[in-house]
Amino acid sequence: MIDLAQEDGLTVLTIDRPHARNAISLATMDELEKALDAAAGARALVIRGAGDRAFVSGGDLKELAAIRTEEDAAAMARRMRGICDRIAAFPAPVIAALNGHALGGGAEVAVAADIRVAADDIRISFNQVTLAIMPAWGGAERLAALVGRGRALMLAGTGTVLDAAEAQRLGLVDRVVPRAAFEEEWRSLARALATGPAAEIKRVLGEGTSADEATGAFARLWAADAHWEAADRAMNRGK
Repeated sequence: MIDLAQEDGLTVLTIDRPHARNAISLATMDELEKALDAAAGARALVIRGAGDRAFVSGGDLKELAAIRTEEDAAAMARRMRGICDRIAAFPAPVIAALNGHALGGGAEVAVAADIRVAADDIRISFNQVTLAIMPAWGGAERLAALVGRGRALMLAGTGTVLDAAEAQRLGLVDRVVPRAAFEEEWRSLARALATGPAAEIKRVLGEGTSADEATGAFARLWAADAHWEAADRAMNRGK
């Protein structure tokens, strides 16, 4: 099941399937689509798994084993890729809070987010190769954008399992925090993004943004009440 919690512009989406280590089934895909619909308007979105063992352990092999034809496999891949594309295109910042291991399709969900925060004891791997298949949810392309084409081919082609520190060194994970501080750290980051102009910054960072569009975004923020309230506080500090 998918749990959705919303507060003060922050939406937290939790994949909660403990019996399957938060693996993605066809029903989970349905729920993810509904949850993303419900999250519309959020100023920041967090995606996490329940518990501390798995973020997402990939596709639910017991269920997806019923898919036997190329046509059905392509339909499943297109559907979940579309969901990952929606995560990547979400108008506000998206954080993948890696509370546990992100394996196979779970790593693909993680790289669809803008930012990855990981507990220091997790593992991440594009290990679809161990099943004689490849990433199909957009993860290979997104991995290459993060770490480079050669490293992406090496990681996905061998199914190398990375610990959190090595994943951060390669640029696959953005922040690694001790397990004891993990919950507090990702929530603090998410709240900071939800209360600032991060959504506007995300749009400017997108491909194809012109200088005029970036300048226009800045000008709208400059003229807004929030800017002048913050500026007044800064100018009157210490008086």
